[in-house]
Amino acid sequence: MTRAWSQLPGYELVRDGLDDLLAGHESEASLVVSMAAPRLRSLGVDVPSGTGGVPSHRLYELLAEADAGAHSRYNALVGRVVGFARAAEHASAG
Repeated sequence: MTRAWSQLPGYELVRDGLDDLLAGHESEASLVVSMAAPRLRSLGVDVPSGTGGVPSHRLYELLAEADAGAHSRYNALVGRVVGFARAAEHASAG
């Protein structure tokens, strides 16, 4: 990722997800980054392969285990990574 992207909304989530994927750790961040991998790769982000399976399903399962508000948390995480991708697309185009 470029240095300028560190100022974009959602950067911390994407950075943490990439770090967790490289380390082989399953986390909320790694799963949401795996979900967004095609879009992030199209921006030039080197997204490591995940642990397999369907990351969207696993993310929801992980959130449901921890909290009754899994649906809201899931949507918030997806929104953050989508926000990052949109901002990165605009930054790259401009």
